[in-house]
Amino acid sequence: MTARELLERLNLLDENERIEAKAASEVGKSLLETVCAFANEPGLGGGWLLLGITREELALFPSYEVQGLDHPDKVSADLASQAASLFNRPLRLEIQTDAIDGKAVIAVFVPEAPAQDKPIYFKAQGLPRGAFRRIGSTDQHCTEDDLIALYQERQVESFDAGLVPDATLEDFSPEAIADYRQSRREANPDAEELRWSDDELLQALGCVRLNDRGHWQPTVAGLTLFGKPVALRRSFPMTRVDYIRVPGREWVPDPERRFDSLELRDPLFRLIRRVQAAIVDDLPKAFGLAEGDLQRKDSPVVPQRVIREAVVNALMHRSYRSQAPVQIIRYSNRLEIRNPGFSLKSPEHLGEPGSLPRNPKLAAALYDTRFAETKGSGVRVMREMCAQAGLAPPLFESDRGREQFVVRLFFHHFLGPDDLDWLARFKDLHLSEAEARALVVTREAGAIDNATWRDINKVDTLAASHGLKKLRDAGLLQQHGRGSATWYQPTDTLLGGERGLSSNPAGLSSNPERLSSNPGALSSNSDPAAEAARRALLNELPGELAARVGAIGRRHPPAEIRELVVALCRQQDYRAEELARLLARKVETVRQDYLRPLLAAGRIRMTRPDKPNDPEQAYRVEKEP
Repeated sequence: MTARELLERLNLLDENERIEAKAASEVGKSLLETVCAFANEPGLGGGWLLLGITREELALFPSYEVQGLDHPDKVSADLASQAASLFNRPLRLEIQTDAIDGKAVIAVFVPEAPAQDKPIYFKAQGLPRGAFRRIGSTDQHCTEDDLIALYQERQVESFDAGLVPDATLEDFSPEAIADYRQSRREANPDAEELRWSDDELLQALGCVRLNDRGHWQPTVAGLTLFGKPVALRRSFPMTRVDYIRVPGREWVPDPERRFDSLELRDPLFRLIRRVQAAIVDDLPKAFGLAEGDLQRKDSPVVPQRVIREAVVNALMHRSYRSQAPVQIIRYSNRLEIRNPGFSLKSPEHLGEPGSLPRNPKLAAALYDTRFAETKGSGVRVMREMCAQAGLAPPLFESDRGREQFVVRLFFHHFLGPDDLDWLARFKDLHLSEAEARALVVTREAGAIDNATWRDINKVDTLAASHGLKKLRDAGLLQQHGRGSATWYQPTDTLLGGERGLSSNPAGLSSNPERLSSNPGALSSNSDPAAEAARRALLNELPGELAARVGAIGRRHPPAEIRELVVALCRQQDYRAEELARLLARKVETVRQDYLRPLLAAGRIRMTRPDKPNDPEQAYRVEKEP
């Protein structure tokens, strides 16, 4: 690709996974981090650097201009030299100098490194700090999970293969092992492992390993698959599934309206069945009467196959390092399944063949029993099944900042008579089918971005960008953010008489990777110590209250947050710093916007009223007699 073609694509797109523009008068840290990220990203096939280009920061929409390079030969030589010497493996770049408008620019292609060479990292920094991945249009430091994914072909031990310190062989449930045997027999009656003893089976599945004393001890995978409920509660207290039923389309829009929740904790195969049953029993039902039948047949509005795939994916790919539950939230118009742990596979490539399992021991057991689809096909199956059922397509969000993956399944029958009547108001715009789909999804989800458009219309980034800009210019969408953080919100013109519905029922985030309402996220703070402190505070709360705290986003109205502060202070005394950590806000914001008005209204009081500025000052709600 020539430098001019790269520049044209940059100016057409809101974001670009494979092209990065930099002024680059000299080779600096940022430039080399992008080289590292392009070389590491699985399945990306490498990426392009365009040097001598600047972005017009004052422009509302992306605008890249040619600045030129004074010494292109020196920049080329320095880049080639440093790429070959600063990383653990030499990187050979394809570098070409070109001219645009009489100014020198450089186009650089960074090939993806061979699997056996990954991860590529800065020798001086080492791992994990010196390794990067290309996520959307950003360069991200590799996490431990990222490194395991990159090291897969080198047989690096995964977390689910690790020993559980306080576990013994007595923690295994014979019933759970028998359940696995039955599922394996149904999948393959001739499977060799059906003839093995339980001890041999556990060893073969990686459910036990020899500890440093030479004794067999359960692994994380073993306890997750076959652990007794009491052992699961003891060793993984927060590793459960919470099924939460919320009235309306928003997360607790009215603090006085309670929601129902169900906590589920069991060995994995039984847990999958229980979770699926809880969802199916609660979902709206569609019914039909086949010709010749005397009784109607009810079925959930979302196909059971889709529900099963979503549940299995959540439990198979979740991060078991994170002591946080999988949350399944049932709104009036959609089902959201949230699991700790972002997708190790780039969001750009979800649904494509191939898989990067975070928990390979668990994945193997689920594949062998046909609980999980063949590798990498679960997302594709969900999309196809929803399309066959006439439903709005499922939306997938991978959020590295919050370490969370979200699946949204809508109950909405897609482009049915009601949708067509609603779309008729825009007939003068001569909408294409792709644009009509996007408008309906935006109305239901409250927002849309480039990745969502690609999901629902099966097009590339360029086509999605063109469509979004057309609807923006027509006054139907309002653009927010820049570059990879660009997202669009429905305008009053789009919603019209439906403005009574929230313009953001899914709860919008300006996260550069996707949209997120974030009920289960712990914090957007990247400081591990702060994350751990907040997680400890959350773990002390009852399940429903912890879920409400996790639901608070950056755009929640102050009145709603004040109600939450009252609920927290009714539970126990909290200092302003602790409330700030729980609410993911600055201490001064908590004092001025929430505590001061609540004190003035008499809804909370100080624990040390005689010393208002005491460092240990806390706040409480007097319990009713």
